[in-house]
Amino acid sequence: MTENTLFLLASIGVISLLCQWLAWKMKLPAILLLLLGGIFMGPVFDWLDPDALFNDLLFPIISLSVAVILFEGSLTLEFKELKEHGRMVRNLLSIGMLVTWFTATLVSRFALGLTWEVATLFGAIVVVSGPTVIMPLLRVVRPTSNISNILKWEGIVIDPIGALLAVLVFEFIVSGKSGALGHTLWTFSSTILLGTTLGCMAGWLLGLALRQHWLPQFLQNAGSLTFMLGVYALSNTLQHESGLLTVTVMGIWLANMRGVPVDDILEFKESLSVLLISALFIILAARIEFSAIADLGWGPVWVILALIFIARPAGVWLSAMGTNLTWQEKTFLSWISPRGIVAAAVSALFAFQLESQGHGDAAILIPLVFLVIITTVIIQSLTASPLANWLKVSEPDSRGFLFIGANQVSREIAKALIKRDIPVMLSDTSYENIRLARMENLPVYFGNPVSEHAENHMDLTGIGNVLAISPYRQLNTLATFHYLDLFSKGHVFGLSDGETEQRASHQFSEKFKETRTLFGEKVTYAMLASQLSQKASIRTTQLSSEFTLEDYRAQHGNRLLILFVISPQGKLTPVVADQEIKAEEGYELISIIRPEPESTEDTSKN
Repeated sequence: MTENTLFLLASIGVISLLCQWLAWKMKLPAILLLLLGGIFMGPVFDWLDPDALFNDLLFPIISLSVAVILFEGSLTLEFKELKEHGRMVRNLLSIGMLVTWFTATLVSRFALGLTWEVATLFGAIVVVSGPTVIMPLLRVVRPTSNISNILKWEGIVIDPIGALLAVLVFEFIVSGKSGALGHTLWTFSSTILLGTTLGCMAGWLLGLALRQHWLPQFLQNAGSLTFMLGVYALSNTLQHESGLLTVTVMGIWLANMRGVPVDDILEFKESLSVLLISALFIILAARIEFSAIADLGWGPVWVILALIFIARPAGVWLSAMGTNLTWQEKTFLSWISPRGIVAAAVSALFAFQLESQGHGDAAILIPLVFLVIITTVIIQSLTASPLANWLKVSEPDSRGFLFIGANQVSREIAKALIKRDIPVMLSDTSYENIRLARMENLPVYFGNPVSEHAENHMDLTGIGNVLAISPYRQLNTLATFHYLDLFSKGHVFGLSDGETEQRASHQFSEKFKETRTLFGEKVTYAMLASQLSQKASIRTTQLSSEFTLEDYRAQHGNRLLILFVISPQGKLTPVVADQEIKAEEGYELISIIRPEPESTEDTSKN
């Protein structure tokens, strides 16, 4: 390996990391900047030539990357969650997907002159959207809970299902090359049978190994990834190109197998996203040839217009029949369907395969799919917020609170806020805390609240503030800095902790100044937990002209700790250090009140 090769590989890593960081700072889908980075490195400056750099390894790298992407996506496909999110999501994943597939196939066949085989494959590829493009858009637009839940779960579930559809179409095309219908059906059926059977067996075996702790903790992530890649290679050896179906089924089995800790595997994927997936996007974009795009003429314009203005609206409105969605909600859903990473990776993978088997027009797949990705991401990212405001489907006020920690302190405070119709979400890595919160009917997220998995799966609809009330100092600090970039200054609150503040003041002093010290300088998690364990109660009290704030304080003395102030208009404001409490007639106060000390009766006789 020459020094120039090492330099190019390092450059891909650095550029991919820079694109991810810029996307995070600008609150844009990372896919957009990664594609632009690859285009500048490849066709613009002619700096990166993936075919020359990787030679015969290019196809295996793309193939393995797609396998990892589909495996990770299928790990999120829990059938119970699909059922919980109603008929609309199920309809979009069936009726909506079929409408998009049919429309894209017809338009690409007649507008671009593709063969029916390639047109059908293109239609299957572009049915996917994906959380990597949907979630950043939802964070900026903040639509109502109905829209947010529908788009989020459609994006999560459509990735493995859409990719599975593309795999099956591809297998049908490849198996049909001999021209014998019987051979075609046999090859197609054997691919489905092997992929389903081997995927279920491998998923069960890996799930059993994880559940029974056959692997030590430090080997579970690496072992799961290695096992998945081994199963993928074995499946391809037994039946040509059946591996993608196998790993998808394997992930679905793991996601729905009881007692299997898949969250750690999903969190491990975050590192792969930067090192592997991001680099893959740059490599694929660097292979785009502007001359190939120019040769397509006006055909891609008609294809994109049909996808945006015909396929998506028709799919949404047909899927919404019988639901209680308003026309405004259906109109907004009809506009939002950006394409993401799976579409790009799968198109590159299948284009290579079909070209090598004599399908000359398969070379159009890559530039055509990338044009669809770039156009939909740019147009819909720029227009989603104005459209949501015009249709009045944005959240009017993100007044809810995300609790970092689902401990007893968080649970008791959250219950007090719910009584005032304040949205809450409790997050924790402790299953016991999550279990207790669920028993009290509190909305929870089980996992690391600053992870990519939380970013894609935690429902923050109506949430605009953060309360870091975890007993773990490092988690509080990380969560504080993470959510400052999402919710901005004045909406992130943390309990006082001398060691945390001292450490933060040296390393992140400027950033830490943007946080608010919750409930007072001397109020710590240990203090609150101790008071609740000593039978302290959280109460809501309304002030009046006869019962003022001073009267309230005089009544309870040093047993009183005021936590929140609620205005007559319903606005809830946490009490913070160095800020005087202003509450007048009509205001309500949420407070912790310690019980009066038990009086000791003197029974001694004089």
